[in-house]
Amino acid sequence: MKRNFKTDPNLVDLIYDLKAANRENGAAIWRDIAKRLEKPKRNWAEVNLSNLERNTDEGDVVLVPGKVLAAGSIDKKITVAAYSFSQRALAAIEGAGGKGMTIRELMEENPKGSEIRIMG
Repeated sequence: MKRNFKTDPNLVDLIYDLKAANRENGAAIWRDIAKRLEKPKRNWAEVNLSNLERNTDEGDVVLVPGKVLAAGSIDKKITVAAYSFSQRALAAIEGAGGKGMTIRELMEENPKGSEIRIMG
């Protein structure tokens, strides 16, 4: 049986750092995200802007363990952290007054993981 391992060193480092943040801060959210990122990429979340618009409130902090795509539109000022963004999705989020960031940046900004919504 062939075993698959993650080969992207940035992803491997992120998963390791997420697990370390869980141990240091007791924030189970980081372990959950690490487990989701360990799965095959075909099983990662893909969230559209329309989904963010429907399921968030103004000022929310949202974490997507996968990719944010540009289908739909967004008018709310929210903070979105994801492993990756399409260029149009990031431009739309910032155009609405929101903020796009990486998972690592969110982890460093909010080590306890409080008041973060996971989508996907």
